[in-house]
Amino acid sequence: MSESAVGAPAIGHPRKPLWLQAAPVIFLLLWSGGFAVAKIGILYTGPFTLLALRYGIVLLILLPLIAWFRPPLPRSPRVYLHLAVIGVLIQGLYFNFSYFAFRFGISAGALSLIVSLQPIVVGLAAPLLAGERVGAKRWGGLLLGLAGAALVIASRASIEVAAPGVVLLAVGALLAMCGGALYEKRFGSPQHPLIANGVQYAVGFLCTLPLALLMEDGHVVWSGPFIAALAYLVIGNSLIAISLYLAMIRAGEVSRVSALFFLVPPCSALLAWGLLGEAMPPLAWAGMALAAAGVGLASVTRARWKSFRFGGPRR
Repeated sequence: MSESAVGAPAIGHPRKPLWLQAAPVIFLLLWSGGFAVAKIGILYTGPFTLLALRYGIVLLILLPLIAWFRPPLPRSPRVYLHLAVIGVLIQGLYFNFSYFAFRFGISAGALSLIVSLQPIVVGLAAPLLAGERVGAKRWGGLLLGLAGAALVIASRASIEVAAPGVVLLAVGALLAMCGGALYEKRFGSPQHPLIANGVQYAVGFLCTLPLALLMEDGHVVWSGPFIAALAYLVIGNSLIAISLYLAMIRAGEVSRVSALFFLVPPCSALLAWGLLGEAMPPLAWAGMALAAAGVGLASVTRARWKSFRFGGPRR
């Protein structure tokens, strides 16, 4: 797959494919719903058991597809290593930290707010780790988006956690996702999605299964809500949202893509309002508008599309 296949032509103004233009909206809708769905899932089993089931089912879906379609395999062992590192950071650390924090009482709003700090962390680290300059206009958008996300959370509920250690789990999830985004930008290369997902979810499964076996009894209450939650996490979060997120990073600047996370708390609140009838105070609507304005400002592209290459063309 050429680099232009993911929407990053080397020269001129890029013409993004239709799927990539729609990717931010699809990603936000699927990712935002994942917080509430995960909390539903751990009502019926342990957090590590839920993740092990999720990753195992994803692999059961991917492996027959890989055998059937026979996508091209990476030529260099380093590609597998880079895919595995991203799998450890996102599938192995981010989700395990997040689900474990849910088990110990952190609210979906608190975790959503902490994770929404990702654009700030990425913006600070991008010049050093990804060779990407974050200008004053983009910093203004990032701070505006942060303020909007905070308004949404503050307007809907008080943020309470059971213990300071739970906050550390949430911060660990934040840092793991930031690390995955920066590593993908620095070392990632366009690979067939079946191969990339297969490697990353295999690594996530290997990281999670021992935790489930050692720390939990494996008990699962198989019910309609649990099966629906598991299906959403497998298809919506694992197979679609993560693939779109990594594709957007490869196709654009990492700090601009990360700014989407400011819209996760507002979108989560909006989905809960529409689907569950949860209250949306006027301040929450104002916060949504502020977050959207911040993301819009942070997402403004320069006239010239930057292409970052490290160590020569990617293969």
